[in-house]
Formats: sequence, C-alpha cells, structure tokens
Amino acid sequence: MGKPSQTGSGSGFGNQKLKGENFYHDRKKVAYLNMLKTGRPIRNKDGKIVKAAAFQNRNVDPVARILPNRKWFGNTRVISQTAMDDFRTKLSEKINDPYQVLMRTNKLPLSLLQSNDHDDVARTARILDTSSFNSTFGPKSSRKRPTLKVDSVSQLAQAVQDTHDEYVPEKDANLLSNRITDYVDETKDWYFGAGMSKRIWNELYKVIDSSDVVIHVLDARDPLGTRCIHVEKYLQKEAPHKHLIYVLNKVDLIPTWATSRWVKILSRERPTIAFHASINNSFGKGSLIQLLRQYSKLNSDKKQISVGFIGYPNTGKSSIINTLRKKKVCTVAPIPGETKVWQYITLMRRIYLIDCPGIVQSSSGDTETDVVLKGSIRTGNLQTPEDYIDEIINKRVKKEYIARTYNIDNWSDHIDFLTMLAKSTGKLNKGGEPNLHVCSIMVINDFLRGKLPHFVEPPSNNIEEIPLTNTNQFLVTQEIEKIQVLADYHQYDLKKPEKYVDDEPEADSIPDTNTDSPSENTAPSSKQKQEPKAPEPDWDALFENVVGETIPFVPQSSSSAAVAADQDAASDDAEQHEELAVDSELDSDIDSESDNKESAKGSRMTTNKNKRKENFYTQHNVKNKSSKASSKAISADNMVKKMRKPGAWKVSQKKK
Repeated sequence: MGKPSQTGSGSGFGNQKLKGENFYHDRKKVAYLNMLKTGRPIRNKDGKIVKAAAFQNRNVDPVARILPNRKWFGNTRVISQTAMDDFRTKLSEKINDPYQVLMRTNKLPLSLLQSNDHDDVARTARILDTSSFNSTFGPKSSRKRPTLKVDSVSQLAQAVQDTHDEYVPEKDANLLSNRITDYVDETKDWYFGAGMSKRIWNELYKVIDSSDVVIHVLDARDPLGTRCIHVEKYLQKEAPHKHLIYVLNKVDLIPTWATSRWVKILSRERPTIAFHASINNSFGKGSLIQLLRQYSKLNSDKKQISVGFIGYPNTGKSSIINTLRKKKVCTVAPIPGETKVWQYITLMRRIYLIDCPGIVQSSSGDTETDVVLKGSIRTGNLQTPEDYIDEIINKRVKKEYIARTYNIDNWSDHIDFLTMLAKSTGKLNKGGEPNLHVCSIMVINDFLRGKLPHFVEPPSNNIEEIPLTNTNQFLVTQEIEKIQVLADYHQYDLKKPEKYVDDEPEADSIPDTNTDSPSENTAPSSKQKQEPKAPEPDWDALFENVVGETIPFVPQSSSSAAVAADQDAASDDAEQHEELAVDSELDSDIDSESDNKESAKGSRMTTNKNKRKENFYTQHNVKNKSSKASSKAISADNMVKKMRKPGAWKVSQKKK
C-alpha cells in the first residue's frame, strides 16, 4: 500500500489520502493495485533486481564458525583434591581467629568448604524453610523418611551424651519441683518486658545493618551477664564480614587484676578493650581510636566506615560516644532507656558512630532478680523492690561494704535491714512506720551506680592466651595498671588472689621463639643482630585531646618554646608544628614528630620587651586574622618619613 498523504490542515486530523488516489481511482481501487504490485521485485533494464520484494532480501550474513578446541567442553577452573584439603585446613585454622581479617575472597565457593557441624540452629532453620512440619509428618506428607540432625548411630549417641552432660535440673521446666504454682509468680509485671519490644529490636537491626564495625559494650562488673549471645550468633551467621569488638566499660568500679583477667578471657573470642567513660579523665580512649583507625585502613575502599554501639541498657554506650567526642553529643542518664532511637555522630571524616538503644536478651536462666540487678529496669517502676534486697546484701555485696556504707551492723534479714536503714535515714511514714519501698529503691540505685563495691570474679582456670607475634600489626596493648579505681575496695580485694597468680604468666615475659642462640665464644654476625623493638606508645596519652577532626601533636617543652620566642622565624614554624591539625585518616607519623620535638635542646630563656602580645588568631586562623594583629610596631621617626613626600627633604634626627 502506498504512503497515505494528509489533506486539509496540518493538525493531522484531516482526511488522509493514499498515494495514487485521484478522480479515476478511488481509495479501494488504489489499495487493490498496490496489493498486485507488492509481490514482485523492481528490476532495471538489464533485469537486475533494484528493489527486492517483501521478504526477498538477498543479502545473507556469512556463517560464523567456532574454532574447534577441547577447552570449550572442559572445566574452566580446576583444582586438585590435595590443594582443596590444604585450603580447607588453612581456612579452618584462620576462620575462628578474631585477629585475622578476610580482605578479599576468590571465585572458589567458600560455602562448600565451611563445616557447620556445630551450627544446629542454622541447620534447623534450613530444614523448616525447605519442608514444613505438615508436609513431613501430617496427613499431607510428601516424603517417607524425616531428615535427622545426625548421619550415623555414633553421632546420635554422642549427641545424647552431650545433652546429658549439659543437663541442669534447676533449668528443666518439665520437673514438678520447678513448675510455678503461684499465680503471682506466673504472671510477670509489665516492666519486665522493657528492652524486648519489637521497636527496640528494629532499632538494633537498623544499627547492625548500617555498621561496618559493631562494638558490644559490656559492664565490667558482670561481663558474661551483659553479653547478648543471640546478637553475636546472628552476626556470626548472617553478617560474618562485620567486625565485632568487646568494650569492657566501667573498669573503674572493679580491681585492676580483675580487669586484666577479664580482658584476657574475652580476647580469646574477640578484640577486647578496657574502657572508662569520662569526658575529662578517661581510660582506653586512645586504644579504641587506634583500633578504629586500623579498621578504617582495612576498609580503605570505602569513603567512611560506621561504628555501631550495642549492648544492655545502662552499660554506657552513649557515655563512650561522648568520651570519644570529648563533649556531650548524646543524652546520658544513670537510668535505663534514656536513648530511644538510633543516632548518627561524626567522630572523624572517615569514621561515624551510631548510638543504639539498649536491648535485653530474654533468657530462661535469668530470674527476675537477675534482670533487675543488671540495670535493665527503671527502679521507679518496681512494684515490690524490697524483694530484691536479700540478693544484694547476702550474695552480691560483702557485708563489710554494706556496714561501712550505711553504718548498719547485725541485721537478721532484708526486712530488718531496711527497717534499720529507714530509721537511720529518716525515711518514715505517718506514725513512724519505716518506708521500705523508698529504702529499697535507694539500695538498688546504690548497687547499680557503684556506691556498693561488687564484681563477679573471673574464672580461675588456665587461660590459653593468644600468641603475641611480631607480624600482628593490628594489636593494641593497654596499660591496665594505670586505671584509677574509684570504688572504695579493701586492700585484700585490690590484691590479686593466689589462685590467679599461679595460673597466669607474667604479662611482661614473652616467650622467645628463637631457639638457635649463638655460643659465648662466637661473636654474633651482622645478620644475626636484631634491631631493638620499638616500645609501644601510650595511645591514651597520645589521643587524650582528640576533639572532632583535629588532633594536636605532643606539646613542646618549655626550653624549645623559649628558643622559639627569641627567634621570630623559628617561632612561626614551631607553633605551626605544635598546633598542627591532623585529618581523620591520621596517616602522619605521630611518634616520629613527637620524638623530634622532645630531642630539641633549648638555650637560656630570654625576654623580648618589644614583642607584641599574641593571641590565637595571630598565628593559627588565617581567615579571621585582622590587619591590626598582623601589623608590626613602627617607630615615630619611620612614621614621619613615611608620611612626608618622597624626595622633598630629608628629616634628620634631633640632636640632644
């Protein structure tokens, strides 16, 4: 058919006319003639086809042929069984090492090499995803044999033996002696669900998903009781690429030997840092910043990394963030539940911090008293707080500390203790009746806030320490003995018990791995001489004044400052190096700079009376520097010369 042509206006809505339609041929006739013409090609005078008919194109593409080779029919990547076993052995040795970081993976499917022998939870979850209970055991079952967790009878016997060894009669809810018969104990109060709501856990998972490094904040007084095992298993299973760190907060409330012991125990699983949160007088701030710097270097392909803080309520997550920023950026309070939603805070240009609300992990082994004494519930919401006092005064805290704090001796039970405390503090109702409710809340608050010294002793068994090798450049050491213990302990509690002294080796004694030592008569060669190992810097002292994105270097000594005051050119360089701001990557060598400054030896102090007073803006802030501050003092004679016309006449000094 010919191309239709438009008639009428150019709007496109007029009557369309076929090509060839005229007075002699109407529209129907033209369509009939076009049908007869389209089936044949158009030829020239020589008979060659100029325009092919429909579906008669003679231009055919050449046939593509593939070079015959056996590689098209074989495997693209082949690995031998010996190499596979060697790789599996090395992977199993490094996969559980908390100080080894997987930088990149190859194309080998690592999921086929990782064994899940102890991952019962994951195996059960996969079974339920593939086949439900109704499709397996119900009337609509589609398979004949159920899937078991064991592959042989020996594994089944071993599983039964392990279950028998781990059985605890007190935690068996099926025993009649453990069943709850009183309806008052069976129905818990509403406040025991604090920290377990769906909203809180949604906030937690948002923080975990947004974080590259997860910091688990633990209470140093009870580290194992404030661990969220469920969250750790979730990270190990669902997000193994995220780094998990333990921060042992509130180390100022326990003795230093207990802190050192807990750090060694927890360091077997994850990197652990002892920390004391305080804006002005903190401990562990430099070590934590140094560790975060190392993780930022590992993730150098990212523009920045996010660090999330998780843990139980009232463990000091927001206080640690305020300590790192050295100012109040998060709302803190000595009560649980102060942080409601997650919050982003900028520590440096490449490191961001995320504050998270505290979460409480429900455990069948924790009683109501354990939940209350962990600080997960606000004491003002407790209906009967006097029920938890017996655990404090008889089990958790030693009696000498109770007597010293409240000046009370010789109580029979917790009711008698609260009565004596109410009379001594004046907490009485009408008629002289003791107010046990207020006194109980006061004792619980003193227990949680560190007024009553207490801590859980670390286990006394031998600790298999992680070998300290020189190749481990991501190891951060701390000087635990510098912790200032604020809790008022007796001297025998501050001293390390004998059962811990025998088990632990000395911290300073590192075994020598070099067994080939030269003899006395043979002089060691130049190759055998090893350079002395550089001492580990004190990161807390180095990063003491870190605020935001600026980190000053170690200040100069007084003698070098005197030389800088005498020499104007040298003073500018010295003051610029003294207050030099380092960016968030902190790639400069701080140790070498501080060593060069300390080695400078100054001369006798002199004074310059003609030197003008200087402030901060004269040297450091170039943008806000005023012309008045930068101008120098000019004598009166020079000012007169400057104001007169040049070359008019000379001004001679007046003779005296």
